[in-house]
Amino acid sequence: MIAGFFAKPPTPDQMVRKWRSGIRAQERELDRQLRGIEMEESKVKLRIKQLAKKNDTSSCRILAKELVRSRKQKNRIHTSKAQLNSIVMELQRQVALLKVAGSLQKSTQVMRSVNQLMRVPQLQMTLMEMSKEMMKAGVIEEMTEDMFEALDDEDLEDEAEDEVMKVLAEITDGQMGLSVPAALPKHGETQPNAVVDEESEDELDLDDMRARLSALRS
Repeated sequence: MIAGFFAKPPTPDQMVRKWRSGIRAQERELDRQLRGIEMEESKVKLRIKQLAKKNDTSSCRILAKELVRSRKQKNRIHTSKAQLNSIVMELQRQVALLKVAGSLQKSTQVMRSVNQLMRVPQLQMTLMEMSKEMMKAGVIEEMTEDMFEALDDEDLEDEAEDEVMKVLAEITDGQMGLSVPAALPKHGETQPNAVVDEESEDELDLDDMRARLSALRS
């Protein structure tokens, strides 16, 4: 305890290395999330094509909506990665200037990026701790409570109908979506019992895929 109490505080260079390491870890986590979403998207696209052959427009639209949400989430992840990289670049610049300046300097660029990233739920805990250390080091100013609020997910939940239909047209090569009416001609008759069984299986499959994509986006 006594040795720890009198331990020297980390140098600015050591602090920057710690922050950079933490940021790189977050970038790797975001990459893993992206890969997971993309793998699940491939399965959903294949399922949409299968359902389109059965003329199951309702199920196709539900899965297409999930794809629209996932694409928005991927865009947000790419934006977060760019902001994390921006912080790393600025910290590297500050390290290069340490010999001249003697200490870390206040950076509006880092402050702005941290402010934006603090609103991303999966980054909030790490960035909150890092921001406290950056405030003590004088890199950023004290952050207010409203900066810690998570992003509103309304934009992920409110998919425009034309986006959904464009995705459908893209995946089904125009069989469904913007270029055709909702009802497609049937190519053959199916026994009623078989239809009920297939619909039941499709519904379970649909719920499972939606749940997996939702879990990957959270």
